[in-house]
Amino acid sequence: MSEPKALTPTPAGDTYKGWLFKWTNYIKGYQRRWFVLSNGLLSYYRTQAEMGHTCRGTINLATANIAVEDSCNFVISNGGAQTYHLKASSEVERQRWITALELAKAKAVRNQAESDDSGDECPTSPPTSGQGGGARNSNSEVQSTLRTLGSKVEDLSTCNDLIAKHGSALQRSLSELEGVRLGGDTDGKIRQVTERATLFRITSNAMINACRDFLSLAQAHSKRWQKALHSERDQRIRLEETLEQLAKQHNHLERAFRGATVLPLSQSNPALDSKSSGSVKGDASDEDDENEFFDAMEDPAGFITVPADPKYHRRSGSNVSCLSTETGIDDQSVSLCDEQSLGSNPESPQSLEVEPVRKRRTKIPDKPNYSLNLWSIMKNCIGKELSKIPMPVNFNEPISMLQRLSEDLEYYELLDKAAKCQSSLEQLCYVAAFTVSSYSTTVHRTGKPFNPLLGETYELDRLRESGYRSLCEQVSHHPPAAAHHAISERGWTLRQEISLASKFRGKYLSIMPLGSIQCMFEKSNNHYSWKKVTTTVHNIIVGKLWIDQSGEIDVVNHRTGDRCHLKFAPYSYFSRDVARKVTGVVADKEGKAHYVLSGTWDEKMEFSRVMQSNKGENGTEGKQKTVYQTLKAKELWKKNPLPEGAETMYYFSSLALTLNEPEEGVAPTDSRRRPDQQLMEAGRWDEANAEKQRLEEKQRSVRREREREAQQAANLPEEGAEGVEDSFITDSPLKSVHQDNYEAMWFERTEDAVTGESMHVYKGGYWEAKDHGSWDVCPDIY
Repeated sequence: MSEPKALTPTPAGDTYKGWLFKWTNYIKGYQRRWFVLSNGLLSYYRTQAEMGHTCRGTINLATANIAVEDSCNFVISNGGAQTYHLKASSEVERQRWITALELAKAKAVRNQAESDDSGDECPTSPPTSGQGGGARNSNSEVQSTLRTLGSKVEDLSTCNDLIAKHGSALQRSLSELEGVRLGGDTDGKIRQVTERATLFRITSNAMINACRDFLSLAQAHSKRWQKALHSERDQRIRLEETLEQLAKQHNHLERAFRGATVLPLSQSNPALDSKSSGSVKGDASDEDDENEFFDAMEDPAGFITVPADPKYHRRSGSNVSCLSTETGIDDQSVSLCDEQSLGSNPESPQSLEVEPVRKRRTKIPDKPNYSLNLWSIMKNCIGKELSKIPMPVNFNEPISMLQRLSEDLEYYELLDKAAKCQSSLEQLCYVAAFTVSSYSTTVHRTGKPFNPLLGETYELDRLRESGYRSLCEQVSHHPPAAAHHAISERGWTLRQEISLASKFRGKYLSIMPLGSIQCMFEKSNNHYSWKKVTTTVHNIIVGKLWIDQSGEIDVVNHRTGDRCHLKFAPYSYFSRDVARKVTGVVADKEGKAHYVLSGTWDEKMEFSRVMQSNKGENGTEGKQKTVYQTLKAKELWKKNPLPEGAETMYYFSSLALTLNEPEEGVAPTDSRRRPDQQLMEAGRWDEANAEKQRLEEKQRSVRREREREAQQAANLPEEGAEGVEDSFITDSPLKSVHQDNYEAMWFERTEDAVTGESMHVYKGGYWEAKDHGSWDVCPDIY
């Protein structure tokens, strides 16, 4: 199920080659092709073996236009006849290709200009290095031309000396002729004057010819030098832009590194931080850098953004403070506030580190290459209810749904930053980014997590490393529901109860998470709630599985009435927008927009302060577009890179690799102790399938016994009860009254006083039981 790994393009002399993904059509989409850049021509082949006999297409860069679409996509077109839509596997690889293509284009344009001007050259001009081009050949040509012109100037100087010498001699002869009387010496004098006049004429003609040669050379090379100058100037501008992009990317990485290592303020560079979160694109001037077109969203029908007036953000240094004011966020206040507060917080991980933090594992056994025929499973289930079809572990990944819920905390730093905000609107931006970040781990994760057994738990204790710990419990099996509670020493609490409803629609599977997520901040008493969007798994029967997220999320602050409306755009073959795009608007209780959010759920999110908004012209559907004037975008969140070799480890993130790591003192019901899950992670899938069937049968027996006792207590007739632990599809809404007659161990159902929702809330006791090692309340589920 993993994508073929794209090799890094490698230069070989004047040739550049590597793998890229090329858009073919709406049926096949992007296909992997081998591209070769040589002598100003970009050619592609299906495989490297085709290079010797079959070329699929070639485009001349001398007349081509190169345009960058997003972080990985770019387009090469020569005016309509040929257009290549290309995609690299990463932003770094795309930048390497763009740099190589721009340099090859400049070289091709220069060579073409030289060939066009070859007919204007003087026969005495020195020969150039031909088709080699390049900076070295151009420099050699200029030096040769300068030497030729220098020799002509020396000829002119010599002719000048000769003219002066012969002119003086002629003048003396003429003077002597005037004083000579007519006689025998007259003929000799006249002959002498004639000879010197002849020498003067010859010398003058030589000087005129030398001047003519000099003028011809200057005229012949003037046009070429002018074109070469323009070409070099354009190339220098492109190189400066490339260096600027690389510098900003370096600043992004440096900022991400500082955020990960929590450097003190004294070791950071505030001036660098204030610019490092800017967009990679844009002009380098101070005024233009502050203004950037940024996607805003209030209505799905459309919106328009324009840069705000510079007067809004020409602030004096006295206005820059660590705490954000009501009017918004200064360019430097965000980065300075975050680093200062994290660096000086006495509860930060650095200050709490008295003993070494436990080193977590970074690798699990590689996924075995087992083939599985879906039809061989489905044909044995004809006539059965679709929700009762058990699936083998071949479709799973070796973690449970409880561990998947705990994985939402991978970017807990967003909530740490939100807890330090004094502005509720700014805090809402970080909470919204946190909701989006929970989907970033799903982009390649096509495996199905294990359905937890009833009563199964999972703890994630990162108190020493990250200042938080969480607990999950499967509180219901029919319908399946899991409760999650996380609390941090940084002043925030997260809780959620999630149940999954899914619909199989032939070619794809839609998974609708039901239930809500709530986040509370101790310092401000802000209480936020939101729901998850729909997850769609495509190509269930035939083709390569891929996942998309679509829908809308409203993150609501119940204390202040602030609201952030997020829209996850569904993928479409016909859309020209960036794939996996997310847009949103943060507004107060009166509906006034204060911040605009934009990004992708698999890469990063940015936010920009709104200075002014008004209704614009009608859109294509007759609805009015909202025009937002925004300041420069600031980065809220960026996805962490996957660990090395992730494609062979189920595309797990660094956190996911540690979730199933054995740990002492956990409850007997913890997912780490589940035998079929451990066997699957070890690559023993046949044993894992047998163990999975045993656990399912044991759960059925326990549930039948529990229902029999409940029916006897209520004097009701017995009914057959069937249940399968790990069904492939479940279409059950989240209900306030569960059907399992099961009382959760660590959670209790209550009605939230703020939102009015009924959900399972942590009632306490788990961490105390862990400290004392008393797990008598835990059932035997394994």
